[in-house]
Amino acid sequence: MANLLDLAAEDIKYNPDPLLDAVIKQLHLKNDAALSRVLEVAPPVISKIRHRKLPIGASLLIRMHEVTDLSIKDLRELMGDRREKFRISDLSFKPK
Repeated sequence: MANLLDLAAEDIKYNPDPLLDAVIKQLHLKNDAALSRVLEVAPPVISKIRHRKLPIGASLLIRMHEVTDLSIKDLRELMGDRREKFRISDLSFKPK
């Protein structure tokens, strides 16, 4: 089972740096601290994303869309997510 997870992780080349850099450039910002202010998140959030400790969540992606007017698809492509479809597990809808 772990081998399947490793293979899936290798298939998706997640790299948030091009996305963060593109948003900074689009908004003519100076650095990650300015980006955190515009996105209304704490500066450590951006740092954790850059260091791959925290994934970019849906709400942050939507916020990036709102401030840049880039499409969600374009934002996802910038971070290396080129999946055409998303599948939700049946487990997501079962009560805990």
